[in-house]
Amino acid sequence: QVQLAESGGGLVQAGDSLRLSCAASGRPFSSPIMGWFRQAPGKEREIVAAITWSSPTYYAEYYAESVKGRFFISRDIVNNIMYLQMGGLKPEDTAVYYCAAKLGAYSASVSEYQYWGQGTQVTVSS
Repeated sequence: QVQLAESGGGLVQAGDSLRLSCAASGRPFSSPIMGWFRQAPGKEREIVAAITWSSPTYYAEYYAESVKGRFFISRDIVNNIMYLQMGGLKPEDTAVYYCAAKLGAYSASVSEYQYWGQGTQVTVSS
């Protein structure tokens, strides 16, 4: 079983930056796709970004249109940590942010991710 644990959330002002981390542990981690999702109050959970995991040298990144150019996903495959560097934060970025992992090809669908962390709150004040 894979365990995922997010950290780094908090309260920031509009325009600020924040970095989230997701540490993976458990059985040997070979899940090909890891991603960040978020869920704002009253809204459905949505993908923010994802990154491929299996190759030590090649990787692909995927971003939601709403965060392109502001958020950047990265990985440390030696230590099994995924990051989300968030810049130019807006009040509409306020949400609980989750990291997730799945086997197989990239997907933006929540239901296709098998492993989830507990989430970390990000609040952006105007």
